[in-house]
Amino acid sequence: MTAPSHPAHPDPSSSDGGALARLAGQVDTLRRQVAELEPIPDQVGELGRLVGQLSEALAAVTARRRIPAAPSWLMAPGDTAETRRLLDELCAWAQAVFLRYPDAAKVLPECWLFHPDVVEELLWLMHAWLAAYQGPAASVGAAGDWHDRQRPGVVNRLRKEAGSCSVERHQTRPGWSAPAGAPVAVPGAGHVELIARWWASGRDTAAPEPTAVDGGGGR
Repeated sequence: MTAPSHPAHPDPSSSDGGALARLAGQVDTLRRQVAELEPIPDQVGELGRLVGQLSEALAAVTARRRIPAAPSWLMAPGDTAETRRLLDELCAWAQAVFLRYPDAAKVLPECWLFHPDVVEELLWLMHAWLAAYQGPAASVGAAGDWHDRQRPGVVNRLRKEAGSCSVERHQTRPGWSAPAGAPVAVPGAGHVELIARWWASGRDTAAPEPTAVDGGGGR
């Protein structure tokens, strides 16, 4: 009967060598992975720098193209000095720009200051012109839009709403006359003080009756 043979004992040196080889491979893999991660902090820093530059550029562009809001005559503060300032600026602009267009001069009645909607229309149109020609976002495109769309739109609405009106419809009075060839004056400008006081302190009451003073309109 054959005696059972003893199982062979593994060579300790051979087992340790395999473990060390596996460990060395894992260490080498880990070293390569760490090496691949080394540029990431620099890349993150560079990305942060680029994001900061883009944010600054966007803020600068936004600031350059920010168009100031136009003041509202319908919501003007109850301050005579402020309403007078708005009307003085509007009259100066109308004289210099708006009334240079024949169709505009034909539709603006001398009683226009007694029409709050007309004053509102002209006030925003003036500020649209300022933004198109002088503001931070001034451009040929904005100027073209003012000529092609905004100004004709206002002129058409004035023609429909107030073009046939006159001071006589607010008060019967003699007409005005102007020398032939004289520059077109802002009609009814002599009523600025009267309208400024009324709009500042009593706009919810009936409009004051126009006086017979020369309103600077000259017709």
